[in-house]
Amino acid sequence: MTNLPLLPEPGISDADIAARVDNVLAAATLAEKVAMMSGQGFFRQYKADGKVWGASPYRAGAGIDRLDVPAFWFSDGPRGVARGQSTCFPCTMARGASFDADLEQRIGEAMAIELRAQGCNLSGAVCINLLRHPAWGRAQETYGEDPLHLGAMGAALSTGLQAHNVCATVKHFALNSMENMRFTVDVSIDERSLHEVYLPHFKAVIDAGCRSVMSAYNKVNGEYCGENRTLLTDILRHEWGFTGFVHSDWIMGVHTVWGAAAGLDVENPEPRVWGEKLREAVENGTLAPSVVDTACRRILTALYTNSSAQDPLPAYTPAMVASPAHAALALEAAEKSAVLLKNDGVLPFPPGTRLAVLGRLAELVNTGDNGSSRVRAPHVVTALEGLSAVTEVLSGDESDLAAASAAARAADAVVVIAGYTAQEEGEFIPGGMTLGQELGGGTRGDIGGDRADLNLPADQIALINAAAAAGKPLVVVIVAGSAVLVEGWHEQAGAIFQSFYAGQAGGTALARLLFGQVSPSGRLPFTVARDAGDYPWFDRTAAAITYDLWHGYALLDRNATVPRYGFGHGLSYTRFALRALGLRQERDRLAISVAVTNAGTAAAETPVLAFVTPPDSPVERWPRKLAAFARVSLQPGETRIVHMAVLLDDLRWRGQGRWHFQSGDHTITVTTAAGDPLATRQIWLEHD
Repeated sequence: MTNLPLLPEPGISDADIAARVDNVLAAATLAEKVAMMSGQGFFRQYKADGKVWGASPYRAGAGIDRLDVPAFWFSDGPRGVARGQSTCFPCTMARGASFDADLEQRIGEAMAIELRAQGCNLSGAVCINLLRHPAWGRAQETYGEDPLHLGAMGAALSTGLQAHNVCATVKHFALNSMENMRFTVDVSIDERSLHEVYLPHFKAVIDAGCRSVMSAYNKVNGEYCGENRTLLTDILRHEWGFTGFVHSDWIMGVHTVWGAAAGLDVENPEPRVWGEKLREAVENGTLAPSVVDTACRRILTALYTNSSAQDPLPAYTPAMVASPAHAALALEAAEKSAVLLKNDGVLPFPPGTRLAVLGRLAELVNTGDNGSSRVRAPHVVTALEGLSAVTEVLSGDESDLAAASAAARAADAVVVIAGYTAQEEGEFIPGGMTLGQELGGGTRGDIGGDRADLNLPADQIALINAAAAAGKPLVVVIVAGSAVLVEGWHEQAGAIFQSFYAGQAGGTALARLLFGQVSPSGRLPFTVARDAGDYPWFDRTAAAITYDLWHGYALLDRNATVPRYGFGHGLSYTRFALRALGLRQERDRLAISVAVTNAGTAAAETPVLAFVTPPDSPVERWPRKLAAFARVSLQPGETRIVHMAVLLDDLRWRGQGRWHFQSGDHTITVTTAAGDPLATRQIWLEHD
C-alpha cells in the first residue's frame, strides 16, 4: 500500500489515481464498498424537499466518510440543471434541429458551471435514445432519429459538461424509445439493427470520453438492461473498451444482485435491491468479491479523474447560475433551433405589423414536460410576452372562437400558437408519484407519457380554421417535442414554424424570427410524414416489441414514400448555392469539402448535411444515411468552403459478430436542407 492520501489533489497523474484507488480498496470494509455501489439518502431528502425533484443534489455513488472519500452528487438534465433556478435552454430535440455541435458543447459547459455552483458533480443531461416513432413521450429529451447526428450532438454535450469536471452520464442504455411501458417492455432486436441503428451513437459518446452510462429500465432480448451482460460487459466493456462506470436508472433500474456481475456498478438512488443483499451474496460465496472491487474501482477512478483535475475557473459561485451570459446562450439556441417548415411569402413580417396572437399556449410557460428533466428558470418569456415587446398585439384562444376571430379580423396578421404541454407528452410518472409538478388544480399522478395522437388537438385545429377565415396572413407555430402531422390544415397557413419547447428565451426568439431580425436556420432532425401509417408500428401499451433497421427517413426512402417534410427540411429568408464538391479518402476517413454561397439578401446561417449512398451489398442497407454535418454563417453574397470528415468505420455493416466494409463507388450528396439544391459525386472507397 502506498502513502498517497485518499483525498484528491489537483494535477495528479493517472498512475497516482490508480494508486489512490488501490489505497481506498485496501482500507475499505466490504460494507463500505457495497455502500459505494448505491445512492444514499434520496427518499429522505426528497421528502424533506416537499417531493420536488432536483431541489437538492442527490448522492449517487462513491463516498466513504470514514476514509474521507468524496461522493458523486447528481442532478438531472437535459434542458438545463434540474436544480434551483437554473438556465432553461431549449429542449434537446430543439437543439438537435440546430445541427450545431459547437453550440451544444457551449451549452454543456454552461450547464457544468451551474452544476458545480450548486454542489453537483454528476449530470444526467446526455440523453441520446433514438427517436424511432414521434409518439414517444420523451422525444423532446433526445436529438432526433439519426444515429450519426445523435452521437455527434451527445458527444459535444458530454465534452462540454466534463470540461468543468462534471462527470457526464449518457443515457438510457439501451433501446429506450417508448415511455409508458419503459419499466417492463421487452425489446427484441437482431444483431444488425442493434449495432447499426440503436448503439452507434452511444459508442460515439463513449469514444468522446464520457465517463458514465445510465442503464435503461426496459428489457432487451429478454433481460433487463440493468443486468444485461451482453450490453453492459460484452459490448460496452469488451468490444468498446469503456472504462467508466454504469449506474442504474432510478428506483426500478435493477432487480437482482446479479446485475453487479453483469456489469452494473451503482444502483440508484438507494440500495433498494443491493445493499445488505449484495453484501450477503459476497459473504456466502454466491458473488465473487472481485465483482465488488471491480465496480468500486470503476466508480472511484471516474470520481478521482474529475476531482483531481484542475478546474478551468477559480471558483463556481451562485452568481454563475442563470447568469446573463447563459441567458444569451439560451436565446442563441432558441433562434438557431426553430424550423421554418413553410413560407408562402408571409414572413418575415414588416416592422409595425399588428398581430393577433391566438391560442392558450401563447401565454403559457411551457418549456417541456414536468418530469426529471424539468428546469425552473427565474423567468420564461412566453410567445405572447415576446411578441408584445416588439409590436401591438391582440389576443384570443380556442375557448372562445368568436372572440379569437374578431381579434384576427382586427389585426394585420395572425399567429396561432399550437401544440402540446406536459399533459400530452413527456416522462411517464406512474401511480400517485409526482416530481413536484403543479397540475393546475388537479391531483393527477399519471402525467405525460407517449402521445395518443400525432395530430394537433381538435380545438386547436378549429382555432386555425377560424383564424384562416379572417383572410389575414396566417402563421402557425408548433410547440412539440417531435413530429406533428399537419394534414387537413397546413394549406390554410401561409407559414408554419416548429419552435419545439424553446426554453426561457423562446418568446424573444420567436419575435426576432418572425420579424426578420434573424433568419431561421433550424432543420428537422426527424421526418414529418403525411400519414401516421408511414411510421413504424407503435403501441404505447405493448409488453413486447421488435425493433429493426427501419424507421424515420430510412423507412420512407426504402418504401418510396414522400414525407410532408423530410429529415433535414427547413427554410430560410435567403437562398444558398453549393458548388465545387471535393472528395478525398485519407486512410480511414473521407474528407469532404464544398463551397457554400449565400445567394440571397439576408445574412443567415445554415447547416450543411452530407449523405452517403453505399454500393451494392450482400445485405439490404439504408438507401442513404447521414454521414457528416456542419454549420456555416454567411453574409449576403459571401462564399465559404465547408470541410467535413466521414469515418469509414461509420459506413460499415454488421454481420456474424463482426463489421464489414463494402468497397466500391459510394455516392456522396451534400445539401443545406431537404429539397434544396444538391451537390453530388461518387468516390471509390476501400477500407480494411
